[in-house]
Amino acid sequence: MELLWEIAGWAGAAAILSAYLAVSMGWLKAGKGFQTANLVGAVAFIINGTFHGAWPSVVTNVAWFLISAVALVRMRPENSPAAVAADPQVQFPGVPDTTGQMAVVEVLTGSMPAVSMPAVSMPAMADGQRLAH
Repeated sequence: MELLWEIAGWAGAAAILSAYLAVSMGWLKAGKGFQTANLVGAVAFIINGTFHGAWPSVVTNVAWFLISAVALVRMRPENSPAAVAADPQVQFPGVPDTTGQMAVVEVLTGSMPAVSMPAVSMPAMADGQRLAH
């Protein structure tokens, strides 16, 4: 059984160090994979530290686990019906999404930027008149 606790400790070290290496080298983004590796590694270190009575390590890894768990919860997709209903923004095909740029301009200038609309050809009426806009 002691071998199992040692394997857990070494597996935890491998998980956390490989995730850190991958993010540091740019092979992996600091996203779900990184946080999952940290979570699993922290659990393995908690098991190993508890077996050895290394309480400072256990406390540190409980905090590490909680940080990773909170990060993963915050990264979950917001596909819930409440989130979809609260977000009325629509992205039309062929129209660039500039909402982020507009937010930056608003913050920098303190006002909403003026948005110009392209000229639209209005359809002709039956007698040749155009609709007013």
